[in-house]
Amino acid sequence: MLKFALILLYIFLIFLISIIYTKFTEDNKEALRKIIHIGMGPLIPIAQYLQIEQNSALTFTAIISILIFLNYSYKFFPSIEDVGRKSFGTLFYCISLFILIYFFWEKDPYALMAGFFIMTFGDGLAGLIGKNLKSKNWLVLKQKKSLFGTATMFLTSFLVVCCLAYIQKYNFNINLLIIAFIATTLEQFSVIGIDNFLVPLASAIYFNIFVTNI
Repeated sequence: MLKFALILLYIFLIFLISIIYTKFTEDNKEALRKIIHIGMGPLIPIAQYLQIEQNSALTFTAIISILIFLNYSYKFFPSIEDVGRKSFGTLFYCISLFILIYFFWEKDPYALMAGFFIMTFGDGLAGLIGKNLKSKNWLVLKQKKSLFGTATMFLTSFLVVCCLAYIQKYNFNINLLIIAFIATTLEQFSVIGIDNFLVPLASAIYFNIFVTNI
């Protein structure tokens, strides 16, 4: 119980920070989501450090997914999804994490972290920078993308896989660049938030095949 109490405390602190943030910038609802988005990144290494079992992690993630689904229907916390467009990104985020935990929690935690970190840090920072810094932009399936946001996604993804590969004593090669490229390409297709599903799964699978098991 203590382990889950620590996890819940961490989640509570992230939401508390986001609530405090909204008190000062009520007009930036996208930033609120990204704070939560990025803040969830350390959850996996924290849970791994606490030696939480796979089944417990799956159960916890499933419960969070159900709560997120109910929030779409009943708007308990409307600010989380109120971003001016129809998006199921938070739900896809949870579902992809559930799948990653199922396949990689014990088999390859580094692949799990690769997929999850690229989603949390890469996509999260890309959203923040892309929204707040003006640069050349374009539309992909009616979703606005920017040069700075896309570059941030690529560089962050590349940094993530390089760090994880270094920990595994994996020599740098083109596979690391390919993972970052694949993640950045898939992030372009963000209609209804589907990138939150595609990016972490593709990144984790590629990392598992071409880094961990090479």
